[in-house]
Amino acid sequence: MTTPKIALVTGGSRGIGKDIALQLAQKGIDVVLTYHTNHQEAAATVGQIEALGRKAVALQLNTAQVSSFSGFFAQLTTTLTGTFQTDRIDFLINNAGTSLNTPFAEMTEAKFDEMLNIHFKGVYFLTQQALPLLRDGGRIVNMSSATTRSAFAGVSAYASMKGAVEVFTRYLALELGTRSITVNVVAPGAIFGGGAMQDTPEIREYVASITALGRVGLPDDIGGVVAFLCSEEAKWVNGQRLELTGGMTL
Repeated sequence: MTTPKIALVTGGSRGIGKDIALQLAQKGIDVVLTYHTNHQEAAATVGQIEALGRKAVALQLNTAQVSSFSGFFAQLTTTLTGTFQTDRIDFLINNAGTSLNTPFAEMTEAKFDEMLNIHFKGVYFLTQQALPLLRDGGRIVNMSSATTRSAFAGVSAYASMKGAVEVFTRYLALELGTRSITVNVVAPGAIFGGGAMQDTPEIREYVASITALGRVGLPDDIGGVVAFLCSEEAKWVNGQRLELTGGMTL
């Protein structure tokens, strides 16, 4: 009998992260998901994963607080041995994040640092501390954004951090190749439905108008691609950026 594989999905309780977790579960993968504040929402997602016949656990984590990571990984190790009867994970999905729309002239150092800690510093050092738990031959998928290719007013700080994640991804792919770990980055466009994206009819209309397929993105446009990158079919995809926008600003 094949031992089920395990994915750690940060920010996996809602929006894109939730769909990623569910899509992985549908492929027979067990899931440890993290949430920031909403335990009830996370518990509901765990229930949906279990309804698919997979094991799941939700752990609290603020990915902006690097000082909390050692405690988190101690808790994760205990959870892996107690719930999953293993001490390793197979996949790391760095999904947790938030959005920020502030014109460059109005950007404050505090807001800049918040974006830095959540979207780059946290991803960098969480991945570093996850390495001892990640199996050789495993997969890492980082989340970026379409804003690294097309510029939109008000997202200079957010997009800059996501650009850093894309460079980081290529370096990870190079340095972890000796362990047969692939590292790729997924860059969604504007995704509406349960996530951090500001959601109004006006914004939806604008996004649909600049997208070749004529509609906005939804969480289930993303999760299946991440699940693919964790599959055997994607074993030769490495160090790549996959943009998932439906053809935005082509």
